[in-house]
Amino acid sequence: MTVSIDHDPFRLYPANTVFPISGLDLKVSPGDHPWYLAERERAAENWRKEVAANPALFDGKMVFQHRLALQDGIIRGEAYMVPFSTFLWWRRQERPSGGLHLFCYPVPVSSDGAIIAVRMGERTANPGQVYCPAGSLDASDVVDGVCEVLGNMMREVREETGLDLRQADDDGRYFACHQERRMMVCRVFRFRQSADELLAAIERHMAEDEEQEIAGAIAIRSSDPDAHPYNPTMPPLLSWFFGGGT
Repeated sequence: MTVSIDHDPFRLYPANTVFPISGLDLKVSPGDHPWYLAERERAAENWRKEVAANPALFDGKMVFQHRLALQDGIIRGEAYMVPFSTFLWWRRQERPSGGLHLFCYPVPVSSDGAIIAVRMGERTANPGQVYCPAGSLDASDVVDGVCEVLGNMMREVREETGLDLRQADDDGRYFACHQERRMMVCRVFRFRQSADELLAAIERHMAEDEEQEIAGAIAIRSSDPDAHPYNPTMPPLLSWFFGGGT
């Protein structure tokens, strides 16, 4: 069965519902994304406003999906590299269209059952928001024209928290959840350390980290959507995880 979300959401699974997938095949094509070509002047004008408000923003290249489909349990994508400014302009739209954002949530879990999340720093594009340590797919995650999702997860967790996902146990399963034209892909990594031990390790990393991308780390122990200023993509994940989805 193939279900496309280049125009409509995954009809097989309701929005904000976490569901299992059997794999990913996310290809990155050469050339320019059609939405970038159509909106680059407006995106550039918006970028000037974004940087005026937050001079620390960096207009690096990221992976932005043109089409996504679920085929026999595998998420298949066709994407292009676009400037980060293009994505910021896209997400400013009341009802974004013309592209899709697929991003990855590694879900670090402590030995005592807490999800370890981060609170983003004031100089980032999501200041103050709480979510799993993560970042958009970029050029360093693309190998031979295909996105390496696990590599992205390992890199983002290491850069933001200092934790090494290779030291955690995981069963290799991927899950996904969509909200409008956004697709979250997650994988659970279970550490042998307690939440307090993991938070202490992250605090030591923050003391030495020159980037200062995060403002702190948080141990989440419930699905309460109001417990922290969560990114909108987090409550469905928390409801699934603490509801026994894994």
